[in-house]
Amino acid sequence: MPKLSSNCNPALLQQSLHEALTEQQEEQLAEHLNQCQPCREQLESLAACHDDWQHIESVLRTEASGEHLIADEGSSSEILLSDFAVDFLQPSPEPDSIGRLNNIQIRSVIGRGGNGIVLKGFQPELNRLIAVKVMAPHLATSAAARQRFAREAQATAAIVHPNVMPILSVNSSGQLPFLVMPYVDCESLQQRLDRCAALPVVDVLRIGLQVARGLAAAHAQGLVHRDVKPANILLERDVDRVMLTDFGLARAVDDASLTRTGLIAGTPQYMSPEQARGDAIDTRSDLFSFGSVLYAISTGRPPFRAETSYGILRRVTDEPQRPATELNTSLPVWLSSIIDRLLAKSAEDRFASANEVAELLEGCLAHVQQPNVLPLPAAARELVQARFSARRLATITLVFAIAVTLPLLLSRYLPSAKDPKQNQGVWHFEQKVKDISPDEVAASATSESVPAAEPNEEYSHDEIASEIQSLDAEIDSLLEATQSTDKAIKPE
Repeated sequence: MPKLSSNCNPALLQQSLHEALTEQQEEQLAEHLNQCQPCREQLESLAACHDDWQHIESVLRTEASGEHLIADEGSSSEILLSDFAVDFLQPSPEPDSIGRLNNIQIRSVIGRGGNGIVLKGFQPELNRLIAVKVMAPHLATSAAARQRFAREAQATAAIVHPNVMPILSVNSSGQLPFLVMPYVDCESLQQRLDRCAALPVVDVLRIGLQVARGLAAAHAQGLVHRDVKPANILLERDVDRVMLTDFGLARAVDDASLTRTGLIAGTPQYMSPEQARGDAIDTRSDLFSFGSVLYAISTGRPPFRAETSYGILRRVTDEPQRPATELNTSLPVWLSSIIDRLLAKSAEDRFASANEVAELLEGCLAHVQQPNVLPLPAAARELVQARFSARRLATITLVFAIAVTLPLLLSRYLPSAKDPKQNQGVWHFEQKVKDISPDEVAASATSESVPAAEPNEEYSHDEIASEIQSLDAEIDSLLEATQSTDKAIKPE
């Protein structure tokens, strides 16, 4: 039993579990729990056996992989359902159940959500399997956590779309609130990513298209998901269906709490810059997170990484991501360009809506599946052209800077133009260096003073313009070669 301090009140913990505290007392207790580890451990032991929670955690990966609870009879590694008895479940007469939650027979643990555990259940009266998400015991005493849990149910229930996991019912009056969802044999996109690293382009487009459609449905209801990441995207096994889940951080767009500054909630690696700064956000924040997801499944890693959460947030707000084509050379330039626009630091520079992204990805997927029949969408081609135009502008700017500064540097170190024999450019200068004998070099190194060279005042600006024009022509040739290559991979 953890050692409690004089400020701790164990009776309040028990009263909170039985919902006997006022809202003010709940808030005070929640504030105390944030600072008191012994009380959190005591609350966990009161709500559910700590050993059971540890055992549940140890089998989550087995459950998620589909290798369920079965072993050879008599084997030392045999896993029995009775080992999963949890204090908040009522006894069940069913031999294949670990307990009962109201009228639901709980059969096993299948995973964790953002703020609770997910159980596999069975409703006898409807003869169907369901998934039950139960709030974690250490959160159940917090009024804010309960409100967030209920908000997840309300937010998701408002969205009726095949790419959003529906909520069938919610119970928030019990010791531990829970909500009921359909049971789907699936894995998360994060699990797929951990197993396969970068995914093929067709899978990236297929998954991205469905996630974009799910986001569009949520945004149509005035909701911002705020936590779009691979762990919250479910892939149904043996079916090409993708579902967005866990709307626990969702807020109505016009909710006052949404625009409150100083509030950061979400997952750092997939946050938008405005979310990381605690600024006001809108639906375009989800598009940035979505772009981070596309980057991760295209390259095998998130776009922004660091050793600490603070370091990640600084990179999200201040640093550009490494081009995806550098990490995955087989990735089409047009797909990398789409991801780059989604990851624009300014919300105004991203796509206008999830619907726009869905339509673009749908056209790109059709092109990849039938490249000889369907051309790449015009919007994708325009992004590629804009990308090359930006590179060209950057190159010309760099060339111009070199052309302007190089003569100044050369005039400082080259001999004076007053000697016509010495005014023959860099080649003549290099040739003179080659003709210097070792003895002369040694003598120069030991000399006490070296006379300064006079500036080359006769360097022609027309020659600078001529060099820039020549370099610009070379850049045009490179761009034409690139466009020819691009045309070669696209149907006429």
